Amino acid sequence: MDFAAELQVSLKEFTASGLIDIHENGGRVASFSGMSWEVRGSGEKPLLHLWSEQLNLTRRVLAITDHSEQRLVLAVERFGRAKPDRLEFVRREFERSAHQLSREEFRARLSHLLSEQFPDETVEALTVSPDLEHSLSGNYARGILRRGSSRVAFLAVPTGESSATVDCSLTFALLWLTHARYSSGGGMITGLRLILPKNTGATVAHRLAAVDPRVAVELYEHEPLLNVLEKIDPRRAGNLNTWLVPIRESETLLRRARPALEPIIFAASKAITLHPAAQTGEVWLRFRGLPFARWEDGRVFFGISDCRKELTTASRPALKRFLQNLEVHRHPLATDVRHPYYRAQPERWMEGMVREDVTRVDATLDARFVYTQVFANAGGEHGFLDLLTVTRSGRLAIIELKASEHIHLPLQAAGYWLRVRKHLENGDVARYGYFSGIELQQLPPLVYLVAPALRFHPSTDELLKYLSPELEVVRVGLAESWRRGLRVVMRQ
Repeated sequence: MDFAAELQVSLKEFTASGLIDIHENGGRVASFSGMSWEVRGSGEKPLLHLWSEQLNLTRRVLAITDHSEQRLVLAVERFGRAKPDRLEFVRREFERSAHQLSREEFRARLSHLLSEQFPDETVEALTVSPDLEHSLSGNYARGILRRGSSRVAFLAVPTGESSATVDCSLTFALLWLTHARYSSGGGMITGLRLILPKNTGATVAHRLAAVDPRVAVELYEHEPLLNVLEKIDPRRAGNLNTWLVPIRESETLLRRARPALEPIIFAASKAITLHPAAQTGEVWLRFRGLPFARWEDGRVFFGISDCRKELTTASRPALKRFLQNLEVHRHPLATDVRHPYYRAQPERWMEGMVREDVTRVDATLDARFVYTQVFANAGGEHGFLDLLTVTRSGRLAIIELKASEHIHLPLQAAGYWLRVRKHLENGDVARYGYFSGIELQQLPPLVYLVAPALRFHPSTDELLKYLSPELEVVRVGLAESWRRGLRVVMRQ
């Protein structure tokens, strides 16, 4: 049995029963429940692809390092990293019963820890209850420390939470700071402290660089062995390594794949778009944003979600029927708007429409240049829907798209802005072949937040107030009927 087959059998066996969590490098990433997966390729380094609505993760597997009743551990390779990472599938009854504290237990221990760490301050308020009215999640503990007449707001993430919960903590910390300031019965809230589990603060530290420096934010990580809080310098901890995908790699991949894909594109040329994935050597086909087929090393596979059915002479009629169904149900004028094909991945559909003519977002943008998935590694599996374009005067512009309310939109866009700005300053954007023939301005990129006008989260304006003055944001609201044509009804 080759390694790819062994990996397939081991994963199928381990995940067949029980509650499973996925961990990477010691941090919980997600629950395996409701997740799709596949092993692709053969030989010594097959690709493992895990995906759900919340997660899209692809890793090249080097070895199975542990396979027991409690856990399945894989040594995996990530693009741009010299050392292997550790990907684990852990049975929840073994892991959580021993290590994960209940919310109330965490609250009690945190209160004691704060008293020990800051002996001159008093814990004035501490809660783990959600506050839906003010968009405050129950995944975090939050409170106020008082010293004399001054107060400091704080928010803490329990150990064992997923990486997504940690990465999103800055959003809720800033919202808590706002609420604490408005509700303070006397005394000034002078700053904010954010407390994270050990070795989890890279993404938060990175995003802090986009926060207005006048907002006094301190970052701490909890050292569990000594039970102390270690103050973290965001300038060091937030140095996320990112690489731009060279344009020539994507173009080479498209040239190799196009002969096999041309007959498929011809069947629905106005609806199908090609999307090279240089990291995995694949080219994906999307039907109005919905992935339905992929090319890999001369072979074509099709289907919704997994794209496992290989295209052959015998299966070509099935692909034809499949495309006909997509044309009926994933159409702007479809009669059944509740059909899964119509409702699936709305941001991808919107992205395709924006890429078709970016001037619909702003007439000053240059319709010749619109790029997506420009980063080979963005410190995580998020941010796939960001578009990078340029104004006619040569200033870079980022477009972040959402089809529904998304509380983390401002901070996610800010993180992407930081990465793009860094590569612009280093000269990487032009060096890697982007915006050929354009003299790029060295100004910080513009940011466009694009969503249906009624679908911006109520907290968006408040969060934008905390961002750096250098980060220029334009909110673009679309009509609810955007699938039938992008029409801007609000611009702020």
